[in-house]
Amino acid sequence: MSSGFSAGELQEHIPRLRRYARALTASREAADDLTQETLEHAWRKRALWQPSGSLRAWLFTLMHRRFLNGIRRLPHTDSLEGDEPATAAAPSLVGGAEGRVVLAELQHALQALPAEQRAVVLLVGLEQFSYAETAQVLDVPIGTVMSRLSRGRERLRQLLDRGSDVAAPPALKRVK
Repeated sequence: MSSGFSAGELQEHIPRLRRYARALTASREAADDLTQETLEHAWRKRALWQPSGSLRAWLFTLMHRRFLNGIRRLPHTDSLEGDEPATAAAPSLVGGAEGRVVLAELQHALQALPAEQRAVVLLVGLEQFSYAETAQVLDVPIGTVMSRLSRGRERLRQLLDRGSDVAAPPALKRVK
């Protein structure tokens, strides 16, 4: 049986795991809990990891499964209303008030996506996983990844366009 991986190898992946958890949960506390649970589980099961595979993909697989299991256990009355916006977690990523508004709109739109589309959009778009790696993490065929990504991106466009319509100036009309 394999000896697994070192603590140092595991630590390298913590920032990306935290970022993915935050995007999945939209809550700093829930993301920290999910990341901690994932790391503990990975460390306990490190002998099961195959060195021929990607440690990163394996960790994201563990996190995604723990996230789905957590959703199944939650009562449907839970709300994220009182949670702080994602912009507080990433002040260096946004420039000024306009950047924070755009980031908040994106976070809101991501949370409006169905969970399976949101996961694919985040893994491919945010974490830069290949389609094959994403399929491995989510345990679905590559065609399903491509389909969910296409639908997820289109739905994001619709949600973001709808949000920007409010502040958009009126369209110019062509007059003869």
